[in-house]
This record gives sequence, structure tokens and C-alpha cells, in this order.
Amino acid sequence: MRYICVLLFLLTTVTANADVSKLRFILADTPHKAADTDSVVRKQSLIIGANYSSDVMFFGRTGPIKYPDVSTDVIYNAKNGIFVYGSGLKVLGYGQLYDEIDVGAGYLYKYTKDFGGSASLTHFFFNSNAHVIKSGSSNDINWNNAYDWGIMKSGVTFDYLFGKSHDYFVTLNTSHHFESNFSIFDDKDYLTVTPGVSVILGTQNFVQRYSLDYDYRQEANNIFENEPNEQHMAQLNGMFNVLNYSFKVPIAYNRPHYTIEFSYKYSIPVNVEGALMNTKESFYNLTFYYVFY
Repeated sequence: MRYICVLLFLLTTVTANADVSKLRFILADTPHKAADTDSVVRKQSLIIGANYSSDVMFFGRTGPIKYPDVSTDVIYNAKNGIFVYGSGLKVLGYGQLYDEIDVGAGYLYKYTKDFGGSASLTHFFFNSNAHVIKSGSSNDINWNNAYDWGIMKSGVTFDYLFGKSHDYFVTLNTSHHFESNFSIFDDKDYLTVTPGVSVILGTQNFVQRYSLDYDYRQEANNIFENEPNEQHMAQLNGMFNVLNYSFKVPIAYNRPHYTIEFSYKYSIPVNVEGALMNTKESFYNLTFYYVFY
């Protein structure tokens, strides 16, 4: 009955790594666990979702201008823990039908009742006219682990980007889950609030790749570095540093098969190289997802 409750419990801890897809790994984890039991619940399921975001962020970095977007996600979960998924993203205000399509697969596992995670591989496809900063990358290997302390849940996520650029990331995050002890319309619904904090560490070669791919656009937006600073910027982008601190508060209305959620996220980018000049920013998301068993 509380499968979706677990999804919200993981909301800030699993997606903090990139905000790549608003539902991809979280939803894949949901139907396999029960919040009120000690065992993994293996269920075959199909999950669909839709999301609105006020801007596109990728591992703590955003583009030179805001890109509000809408995205859709589909995830199939098998009983053995394997899941496959696809997502599509469109930036609002531009003519192309889509800007990004992601496809991937992974596996969910559980070491103990309190310690589990997932491993996955994702490939990104971009429209030739897409200018989201994520387009500086091609593939992502993701390994996520989380431990439930009872009073809070902590996670560590490792990512390796390869293809157009090569980068390494470590994301640390902690959240606390609050669930209402009252119903809104009937005894099958409830509210959840899951505040969390996260820090992203890693390299940022994908920023340099993005700049080289779209140098004509970067010059117009004052983020492309001309010689002689270009090589220096590339060197700094390859250093492993803290990239971002963030605080997120998701508030959700839940029913047995679906959830509607609004979330606020405050992002503090650090060690921003070149003239990209990312600054502190507030992000707003509205998400709907439905689980078919």
C-alpha cells in the first residue's frame, strides 16, 4: 500500500546526482519495496510520468539562459529487479518536437532491509538544435547506494560520463521523510514532505564540450573563452572539485497508484570555470506519475 511512499522517501536522495530525469531511477525503485515490511517486494510494474521544470540542470550546472521544459518517462520493472526506461524532454518556447531522448536499463538490489541501491547505464540522444548543457555528454553509468537510518536516509551515488566528454561524479545526500497521519479525501490518500540536502563533487569537462559544440551561441551569451585562456579553462574543468550544494523540499499528494508532487530546490554552484557564471538559483518542479501493477 505504501510503495509510492517509498518513492517520495528517495526523491531527494536518488535524483540529486543530476536531475537528468525526474523519474528515472526513483520510479524504478518504487514497486519493489514496501515501507512497512523488512523484505523486498518484487512486482512487475509499468510506471509513466510527466514533469514540468523551471530550468534544466545537469550535475550542478545550467546553461547561459533558463530552459523551462516538460518531460515524460516510462519505466518497466521486472520481478527479478531488472528495469528498462525511456524519457523525452522538450524545452518550452522552441520549435523542435523534442530536445532530448534518454534510454537505459539497470538493476535494483538490496543488501539488507535498510541498505540497497541500483546500477544502470543510460544513453542520451539530442536534437541537433538542442542547446541544453547536458548535450555535452553522451552516456552515463550510474551506481547508487542508500542507507535508511530510521530518522533519516543517506545516499552516495557514483556517475561516470563517457562519449563526447569524460567525467566522474560523487553525490552525497541526506533526507528525512514526513508522512501525514490524516487523509484528505478518503482513507486511501496522504501527504508527504521529504526535505533533503546534497553535495555534488566531480569534474566538468562536459561544460567545455558544450562550449566547443556551440561556440557561436556561447559568444553571444558571453560564456565562450577565446585564446589564450581556452586551454587553461579546459585544464580546470578536468579537476575533481565540489560543484554544487543544494536543498530540496518535495511536497506530494499520494494515492495507491499515483502521486502529484510539487518541489522547490535551491542550488548553490561552486567552482564554476570559464565565463559560464552559474549563480544561486531556485528550481520549481511539478510532477505526476502513475504505477500499473
